[in-house]
Amino acid sequence: MTQTPTTGPDIQAGRLAPAEYAQRFADAGAPFTAQQAVLEAERCLYCFDAPCATACPTGIDVPSFIHRISQGNVRGAAQAILDANPLGGLCARVCPTEELCEAVCVRNTQQGIPVAIGKLQRHAVDAAMTQPITALFQRAPRTGRRVAVVGAGPAGLACAHGLALKGHDVTLFDAHAKLGGLNEYGLATYKTANNFAQREIEWLFGIGGLSVQSNWKLDRAEQLATLQQDFDAVFLGLGLGAVNAAGVPGSELPGVRDAVDFIAELRQSPDLATLPVGRRVVVIGGGMTAVDAAVQAKLLGAEEVRMVYRRGLDAMGASVDEQTWAKTNGVLIETLLAPVAFDGSTEGVHTVRLERQQVVDGQLRGTGDFTERRADMVLLAVGQRLARAPWLDGLQLSGGRIAVDAQGRTSLAGVWAGGDCVGGGRDLTVEAVEDGKQAALAIHAALSSSNP
Repeated sequence: MTQTPTTGPDIQAGRLAPAEYAQRFADAGAPFTAQQAVLEAERCLYCFDAPCATACPTGIDVPSFIHRISQGNVRGAAQAILDANPLGGLCARVCPTEELCEAVCVRNTQQGIPVAIGKLQRHAVDAAMTQPITALFQRAPRTGRRVAVVGAGPAGLACAHGLALKGHDVTLFDAHAKLGGLNEYGLATYKTANNFAQREIEWLFGIGGLSVQSNWKLDRAEQLATLQQDFDAVFLGLGLGAVNAAGVPGSELPGVRDAVDFIAELRQSPDLATLPVGRRVVVIGGGMTAVDAAVQAKLLGAEEVRMVYRRGLDAMGASVDEQTWAKTNGVLIETLLAPVAFDGSTEGVHTVRLERQQVVDGQLRGTGDFTERRADMVLLAVGQRLARAPWLDGLQLSGGRIAVDAQGRTSLAGVWAGGDCVGGGRDLTVEAVEDGKQAALAIHAALSSSNP
């Protein structure tokens, strides 16, 4: 039986000296200088039928933009990137390039070190963003058509931007005060330092034709019906919205909270020194959200942070680079352990009880061997799901998410969807951008026909 500590959970704010917060949460990756970018670009072999371009979910012509950097044409490189991926700056910072384009780079095979495609992409887009977007793109003449985009995350922003470029007027509806979705509320601060998510959105809005209705949440079927009536087309890019339940006794204890909420609170805090964090933190989960939560808890001054995952390292949703980043920042990663209970009192959680797991014929099974980890705070990063709401009743679902065809069209006339709220992807930012981009093309085609 677990012995209850004589003192309450050690959760405090201000664990660091004030100057340390800015240093710890600064940009995780130093950008290339102009000279470094050219030297790195010259490593590219500019392959014909390049595997890196095929591996990019948005189809960026990687050899083309890198070749332009090598020639000093950074503006042309940015245009090649943004033609395919309007959120190329954010994706350059958060995409798991080590599992996508860089994983198949020929230099990876020849030298063991791929061309730094992500950093080169960031270099080009960041340079372009010092000028108005109209220096690269011009909006088509207004069509008089109006489109509603519900959800201003990566999918919604990409769709809205694509439609605005075609001359349509777009209104973005979002439940939050700020646009950006998980880019603004769900990613680690050090990945999007210097308010980059908002700066990128502001830059995109420079194209014109975009308006916003924030703090607007889609709850009822009547709301969706009104949008269908008032607009020529509707795009749903509202993400998932609900977190999976841990299904573990003690989940309601103080100090046990969702990792997504923890990250959102941190991202929106004007003063990180005011954020309380446990001295000992246990993060349940093995994906990128778990890594972001664990590393940031450590950066806030937690003395001991553990990531606990029920399967092995090779099954973790977090990439090898993300796992290494966590370890580099002092996070302990423990695998083949599943939580069975969170023990504590009215003051809060103090212990996580775990059962050791084994894989038998591909199936995970408990061994009956139990262990414990002390914790003042537990962060649950066990995945998200589409929040059930009455407005979903009129839509066909597949696997608990909105069913769409190849063009993003739903079962409702005039309604498209994309991003995490639809099935079939890996819930990556870059995949959501591609969904929004393709839906914009399909909506534009429909609105340009005689029967939209």
